[in-house]
Amino acid sequence: MAGTNPLLRALRRWGASNEELVAQERQRTADESGSTRIGDAKDRQQVMLRGFVTALKMEPRGGTPWLEATFSDGSQAITLIWMGRRGIPGITAGREMSIEGRVLVVDGERRMYNPRYSLIAEVAR
Repeated sequence: MAGTNPLLRALRRWGASNEELVAQERQRTADESGSTRIGDAKDRQQVMLRGFVTALKMEPRGGTPWLEATFSDGSQAITLIWMGRRGIPGITAGREMSIEGRVLVVDGERRMYNPRYSLIAEVAR
C-alpha cells in the first residue's frame, strides 16, 4: 500500500505547507485520544471532540451575551456557543480542549451549544 511507505510519507510532509502540517498533527492528536473528527460528526450526533480554539468572540443575541468559539481538530471546524456567557476562564484562542455535546448542523454550519469541556494542560516545548 502506497500510504504506508515511509519515503512517500516523508515526501508528502516535505511538500506540505505549515498549515497542512499543523492540521495533520491536530488530526493525529484527536485520533489518538479516541475522539470523533469534526469532519465525521453527523447532525444531532452526541460526540467527544479534541482540538484547539482558533477564534473567540462575544456575540450578543437579543440582549443576552453568547460566547462563540471556533474550534478545530485539523479536519474541519465547529462553532461552540455558550449562551449567557461573556467569557469562560481558561478558554482562549490557541487553547487545546476536549469537548462533549451534540452536534447540530444549522444553515450548513456545524455548531454545538453549551458543550461540556475540559482544558488540556499546556505542554512546555
